[in-house]
Amino acid sequence: MAMVVGGMGAGDLAWWLGLVFGAAPLLCLAVWHSADACQSVSTLVYSLHWNYIGQVTFANICKMFISMEPSPLTCQIDRWFAGLVAGLRAFPLDFPGTAFHGARKCRRKLNAVFRQELEARRKVDKECDDLMSGLMHMEDEQGKKLSDEEVVDNIVSLVVAGYESTASAIMWATYHLAKSPVALAKLREENMALSESKAGSPLMITHDDLPKMKYTAKVVEETIRMANIAPMVHRVANKDVEYGGYMIPAGWSVLVWVRSLHTDPNFYHDPLTFNPDRWDEPAKPGTYQVFGGGYRICAGNMLARLQLTIMLHHLSIGYEWELLNPNAEIGYLPHPRPMDGAAMAFLKFRPNA
Repeated sequence: MAMVVGGMGAGDLAWWLGLVFGAAPLLCLAVWHSADACQSVSTLVYSLHWNYIGQVTFANICKMFISMEPSPLTCQIDRWFAGLVAGLRAFPLDFPGTAFHGARKCRRKLNAVFRQELEARRKVDKECDDLMSGLMHMEDEQGKKLSDEEVVDNIVSLVVAGYESTASAIMWATYHLAKSPVALAKLREENMALSESKAGSPLMITHDDLPKMKYTAKVVEETIRMANIAPMVHRVANKDVEYGGYMIPAGWSVLVWVRSLHTDPNFYHDPLTFNPDRWDEPAKPGTYQVFGGGYRICAGNMLARLQLTIMLHHLSIGYEWELLNPNAEIGYLPHPRPMDGAAMAFLKFRPNA
């Protein structure tokens, strides 16, 4: 996690992300309107789509990982990552027209652009406070550094994990809250109180604020439980194992279907209902595997929670929203999401209206 965050401390990270995500709703939802403009339009409605959330999250990740500001190049990189993710769980049919073939093409282009950036830094001895520079200088106990290929592999893997999954979680949070007005009201009450206590402070959310956001934290945990962004984890049996009357030989690959854990009524009462208050009590050991577990746990799990927390803060105090297609069909590959991209209508929130 320290490598992902770079040289920033927890307080600095929360402050920096607060600045980024403080502008994110305005950027994503196109609400840069003057007071006069608001007076001339009776109702301002904006459509929130999966892609808009992903673009803002991706810009955030690009800045932290490779110090790239938004540009035509980062837009192209975003499209290549979208192509890569589209073939992430596709059948390995490598011929033109298949998702797998398209993903491989996108991966080669990503490898090339990141290797070019790496070589450019090395030529001019350029130092950046980001993940790429950290990986370039990281050494093991024997003083051996990562190869260029390993640096690029880590960048690609962490970008996929860092922005695609987070964007999906943000989308599902707004989706479930739109269907759960009581939960949204509680979330808004907590975050409005926090915002008012800061009296317009430019620092926005800091690390010290996080313990005060108890209900927000419950919304985050319930969102990622129900979203199941990574529905399975890959493991290899290191010895013969008998499970459920079946023998799994040593060396066999195993897919652990964690979605079944998170929707099992033996572990979660009424598991298909969005209920943040279930997190008044912790989950039973081994039944909450949204980020994996053990030494293979996702390195960015706290960063993902923090990003979701900050986005929920700014959305809940600034906007109200509703689903345009509340009964839209759900697709499950490469990640679960409504087939319409979770289209929503947004209004500026007016507390006294």
